[in-house]
Amino acid sequence: MNIFYLAFKGYIRFMCENVYYKDTYCIGRENVPENGTPVLIASDHQNALNDALGILLNINDRKVHFIVRANVFLLGKFANTFLRSIGLLPAFRMGYEGLEAVSNNGATFRDSEKELCDGSTVVIYPEAGHQNKHWLGNFSFGYTRMAFEAAEMSDFEKDIIVLPACNHYSEYCDFRSSILIRFGEPIHLQQFYELYKEKPRTAQRELNKLVRAQIKSMMLDIEDVGNYEAIDYIRTSEFGDQYAIASGADPDKLPEKLESDKKLVATLAKAETSKLYEDVTRVVDFFKKRRFRDRNVAKAPSALSVVLRFIGLLLLSPVALACVWPSVPVWIIPRRLAIKTEDPMYNGSFLIAVTVLFTFPIFGLITLLTLGLTVGWWWGVLAVLLFPVVCYFEWAWCYWCRELFRDIRARKAARSAEGKEVLELRKDIFNRLKEICKSE
Repeated sequence: MNIFYLAFKGYIRFMCENVYYKDTYCIGRENVPENGTPVLIASDHQNALNDALGILLNINDRKVHFIVRANVFLLGKFANTFLRSIGLLPAFRMGYEGLEAVSNNGATFRDSEKELCDGSTVVIYPEAGHQNKHWLGNFSFGYTRMAFEAAEMSDFEKDIIVLPACNHYSEYCDFRSSILIRFGEPIHLQQFYELYKEKPRTAQRELNKLVRAQIKSMMLDIEDVGNYEAIDYIRTSEFGDQYAIASGADPDKLPEKLESDKKLVATLAKAETSKLYEDVTRVVDFFKKRRFRDRNVAKAPSALSVVLRFIGLLLLSPVALACVWPSVPVWIIPRRLAIKTEDPMYNGSFLIAVTVLFTFPIFGLITLLTLGLTVGWWWGVLAVLLFPVVCYFEWAWCYWCRELFRDIRARKAARSAEGKEVLELRKDIFNRLKEICKSE
């Protein structure tokens, strides 16, 4: 790892762990083999760029190579050179770059196999595309072929380690959410070498079975895709938090909430829930139409609380106005642009990429030069150092405003005839859920 790579990675780490995310967790870091061991990390793909950053920032002693979608390399010569310099390699997919472009994957796979033989760490996503919900997609066998061909390249003298991994998020795209990275138990490819020499496809299937089983056991995999929205509401609702607490978990700590959610989803899968999910869908649709969330109902504030919060936000508005620079150009405008991306799963990736690589350094330099040349360089340096604090306050103020208006809408909806009926249905749903969970 050269100085540029280390400095760039340190900057990315600070921005992700101290600014973008509220909490970051890593479990199983001790399972990552020592540097110099050929390691192929196979991970679920629950987000976009965020997944790669999560793994990258939790492996500290080496340069990690990622195989990512090829279209980002087509942005220009500079982009292609820069992405390769930080360890990224292009993967061409038939559904995105076309059938003709897929033949280019041969060079990427050969480069990756050579890196493995040289003792490097390569990360690949067997789903060949990110999921937009908490479920595990179908696996492509390309990663198993890569692992065995790397072993074959070394005349089967080197033991390639395949390391399952998973990513999990409290919210996929929200600023100040939480992320969990988990590394599973290393799988030694050496145990399949003899089988591979005789039956290569069978060896690949056996390896894939072990990898997929580990990833599935570590993540939240909601298999009932048809009722996903109802299940997701239940686990993220007030009931989901109460269930976690009753299970001895802290719902505010992502690793503990993940285990509780997995247990809850497994319980629901065994129960008769068709009518329950119909009622949940009605509640969810009502909340969406009135533009508030379950939390606004669970902790319904009094009228006095709403008034006091409004006064408090009004008193803080001059500070929020003073924080318009640099908040608006650094993250508010990029956030608005991110929301407009065709695939919502790119929201977080777009926001991180634009703010970290462009708006933060560019407007930081503008601020430094402006204050340095007019007031003094120390004032310029201080202003740039305060950028994260200023942006965080602006985000918090905007968040408090959104929550206040959601609370107001929830209070108004609760007084309507339909609202009273829906809230009674919500209470009945939670009672039915308690009965289902008692029999687990």
